[in-house]
Amino acid sequence: MRIEELIIEGFKSYAVRTHITGWDPEFNAITGLNGTGKSNVLDAICFVLGMTKLGQLRANNMQDLIYKRGQAGITKASVTIIFNNEDHSKSPVGFEQFKQITVTRQVIMSGQSKYLVNGHKAQQKDVTTLFQSVQLSIDNPHFLIMQGKITKVLNMKPPEILAMIEEAAGTRMFEDRKEKALKTIAKKEKKKIEPKLEKLRTEKRSYLEFQKISTEMERLTHLIFAYEYKKHEEKLRKTDADFGTKKDRLEGLRASSNQLKELGNGKYNALGERVKELSNEVVRINTKCDLKKASIDKELQNKQSLISNRNEMTQGFAKKKSEYEKLQNKFEQIKKSHDAKQEQVRKEEELLQTLTTEAKSIATQALTATEQAKIQVTHIKKKLSELEPLAKAAQRDNKGLTNELETARKIVNELKESLDGLNWDLSIEADLLKRKSEKQAIIRQLSENLDSLTSQLGGLEFTYTDPAPSFDRSKVKGLVAELIKLDKNKATYSTALEICAGDRLYNVVVENEVVATQLFEKGKLRRRFTLLPLNRIRPYVLAAAKISAAKKLAPGKVDLALLLISADREVAPAMEHAFGSTLICADAETAKKITFGNVKARSVTLDGDVYDPSGILQGGSKPTSSGLLIKMQRLREIKFEINEHKRELDKINAELQAAQKTIAKYNELKKKLDLKIHEAGLLEERLRNSSNSKVINQTHELRQQLIDQEKLIVASNEKRKNALDTCKKIEAEMDEFHNNRESKLKEIEKRVAKGKSELASENQRVKNMQQEVQMLQLEMEQTEEEIQNVDKEIQTSDETIRKLTEDKNTLKDELSDIQELLSNSQNELQKESEMIFAFDEEIKELRAAIEAKNAQVTDIQLELSSILHEVERSQKEKRDAERAIKKMEDDLEWISQKKHLFGEPNTPYDFTTVNMNEAKPTLRQLEDRYATMRKKVNAKVMNMIESVEKKEASLQNMLAQVKKDKKSIEDTIVQLDDYKKDALERTWQKVNGEFGPIFNELLPNSFAKLQPLEGKLLTDGLEVKVCLGGVQKKSLTELSGGQRSLIALSLILSLLQFKPAPMYILDEIDAALDLSHTQNIGQLLKSRFKGSQFIVVSLKDGMFNNANVLFRTKFRDGTSYIG
Repeated sequence: MRIEELIIEGFKSYAVRTHITGWDPEFNAITGLNGTGKSNVLDAICFVLGMTKLGQLRANNMQDLIYKRGQAGITKASVTIIFNNEDHSKSPVGFEQFKQITVTRQVIMSGQSKYLVNGHKAQQKDVTTLFQSVQLSIDNPHFLIMQGKITKVLNMKPPEILAMIEEAAGTRMFEDRKEKALKTIAKKEKKKIEPKLEKLRTEKRSYLEFQKISTEMERLTHLIFAYEYKKHEEKLRKTDADFGTKKDRLEGLRASSNQLKELGNGKYNALGERVKELSNEVVRINTKCDLKKASIDKELQNKQSLISNRNEMTQGFAKKKSEYEKLQNKFEQIKKSHDAKQEQVRKEEELLQTLTTEAKSIATQALTATEQAKIQVTHIKKKLSELEPLAKAAQRDNKGLTNELETARKIVNELKESLDGLNWDLSIEADLLKRKSEKQAIIRQLSENLDSLTSQLGGLEFTYTDPAPSFDRSKVKGLVAELIKLDKNKATYSTALEICAGDRLYNVVVENEVVATQLFEKGKLRRRFTLLPLNRIRPYVLAAAKISAAKKLAPGKVDLALLLISADREVAPAMEHAFGSTLICADAETAKKITFGNVKARSVTLDGDVYDPSGILQGGSKPTSSGLLIKMQRLREIKFEINEHKRELDKINAELQAAQKTIAKYNELKKKLDLKIHEAGLLEERLRNSSNSKVINQTHELRQQLIDQEKLIVASNEKRKNALDTCKKIEAEMDEFHNNRESKLKEIEKRVAKGKSELASENQRVKNMQQEVQMLQLEMEQTEEEIQNVDKEIQTSDETIRKLTEDKNTLKDELSDIQELLSNSQNELQKESEMIFAFDEEIKELRAAIEAKNAQVTDIQLELSSILHEVERSQKEKRDAERAIKKMEDDLEWISQKKHLFGEPNTPYDFTTVNMNEAKPTLRQLEDRYATMRKKVNAKVMNMIESVEKKEASLQNMLAQVKKDKKSIEDTIVQLDDYKKDALERTWQKVNGEFGPIFNELLPNSFAKLQPLEGKLLTDGLEVKVCLGGVQKKSLTELSGGQRSLIALSLILSLLQFKPAPMYILDEIDAALDLSHTQNIGQLLKSRFKGSQFIVVSLKDGMFNNANVLFRTKFRDGTSYIG
């Protein structure tokens, strides 16, 4: 099981999804600058393998594994490894049927971690078991050799070195289990069962006492609550009885009071009051009806007024509309006539202008300008006479400042001339810098593409050291694969050509055998290469006759491999050697005809199948190197592009360099110029802001104006003189015209004058009429708007009238009913009045009785008030009792079930058998004791003691059996100790057999071995003995740091050889070693560990140049990625 693909997303410095493919089954290397994320790739692999010790992942907590601890918006780290599982003999248990195994581990910001195996969620223990079954246990990661492991091994004592051997032999697990078994036996010998049982019995007694207190507490609590409940019930019954009595008395008093009041008032008074109330109501309703009627009349008048106004507005609108239409028609006719006249006058004026000249007009204008200029001259001279004395004084005051300004301006002009003399444009520099930046970006991108492609073609690097100081590298032409040129239209032949050349693609072409010998002897080649001296190659090329015969057999389907490629003429023998003897065929049928027919030549199909005349066939699947020539072609193109862009960049740099002096001089002069311009500006500002300068400026301005006006006078006089001359000339010419021309001209002038006069009067008429039209239009719009408003008001008035009418009708109905009641009440009152007049004496007696009854009513009312207070107090007590009873029934369910027993004799709730005054203090004492015991009592003791008592007898029997078996166990341990010694001896011998040769390969002419301590057994520990150049070293302290590191590394690698794992991870194990030793390690890994996949992180060429695949890490914008 080996790694095929690795996908990292959000893990440590890998922010974006990074998909790493193309892992070699044997030797992979990862390199890059410090801090670019090399070791993070190894951490990602260990993360998936189930590592939980964050220290080994170089993190303090799970959040450290997420990119920037989640602060960059990434809240999850995910790593996926796709393992190749095609070798089912080495597959994990239960996964033999899968060709690939995909394992994913994810962690989120909360620290939760989850695993996915082949897309299904899995537990960590299942993942750990999966990897343990293929010797990738993360709990004991012997396959993981980190930077610190070398140092750890260096500092190991003999027992610790022995422990490593035991771990490799598998006896370490036996030792651990033996120690556990001995400890278990020792525990069994201790008598712990009976003390534990006695302890449980003591706890049982305490628990029983605790239960007794709890029961007594419960009994007393129930009794007290029942007593309180009974008291509340009694109080409630008593309150109900008192409340009933007082309520009856209250009702009686109220009845007496009402009876007396009725006797005092009499029916007459009641009728009088009724009649009075109804009369008032009739008056009120009549008043409201009158008000409603008045409102309706007023609203009707308002509505009628609005309707009248609307009719008038409608009539006015119609009249104005008619006037508007008439006036509009008339206006349009007049305006049309006016426009026609205006056009006629314009045409006649144009005609007149064609017959006259502008000369007189020009002369007039010139005369006017002359007169105005003379006036201006007089005014300016007067003002100058006033300002010139002041200006002279000001010039004397400003002389120093003016001199400074003149000097500054002079320097500014000189600097400007110097800048112009340089003939430099700033945009040239900006353009050069822009082009330089663009070229650098293109080269950087192409270089990255080149690195990526080079890492994919790791086996095509040929590096060597110059054999001599004056060695000519042009004599080394390069690998055959690098020298081939394949046209894009022949890309389909790439696979066939690769199969055709085979390993010859990796041969290095040199000029002659001398160069080859020099490279072999002193070139320090880092791996084996085949060199092809051009002067010694004797290539075999198929005869033209055979090629012609093959093309006749399969026209258009066969061609010589050599003819499908191109290369420089000087390496032609090497190309003939690689491609001259093989034909490329389009398909298998063609290849069979060519190879086994009359041609008898080796052929290769486009799919890569090889047919040899000897009968050997090769093929079935495309080789792993498929596409090599296309990649090499792309590599050559990228190199060419880089060189082209570098040449252009050099040209730009040369231009920049050539212009540096000019740029520096320009910048210096520009700086001085800016400074002087600023200085001159400040001086000008000072001059402008001073009062003297204002006077001088005014004087200068007036002088300039005087000069301008004088020039204007001269120019105007000249212009007038020329115009007059022109007039005379034109008049003389016009005299020569035909006689009728004068009369026609005058006639036109008259018509023009008349037309203008008519137009003047017509213009006013048109304007007046236009105003009338506009006024009428505005009045119409206003009238239309007023009509709309009146319509809205009429609608509002109708709604108001409707509502008022409804209210009035309602009031009339109400008034009718009340008047009927009033009439009836007045009739009854009349009858009562007649009866009262008949019984005057009886009324007097009744009045006396009324006074007595009134006094009686007062006494009853006082008594009534007192009883009401008592009733309120009784009701409050009743409510309190009811609340208390309700609360007790809600809180204590048992009360509802057993309240019928409260206070009954011969029941648990017989209050006569207990002193209820002492019950509450007793309960408080029990509660305190209960609380104290509750913290100490073991509530589970009853369940435990029963099971423990049952086990006691069984354990006693088992103990007797254990004592019998102890002897046989001890005998077995002794026997296993012997087995352990044998296994340890064999492992030691095998590891020792690998240790010495590995160390010798890493450090030639040296040897190392593991041997027991002097005078002691193998099981007491092992120490390392070293021999350098035939000299035995007494101690490792005599060795250098690098030699000691090689010793430790050799020991680790020899242990790995004993029980190889499918994969090994090495993190910068060569950090403390020089280049030669690093190269030896790379060669050792490649030669001795054939069945395992190595993933090595290194910064040294000697290590990663031996790798079959090289990955380069890069760091940009805070993110790592694989180039």
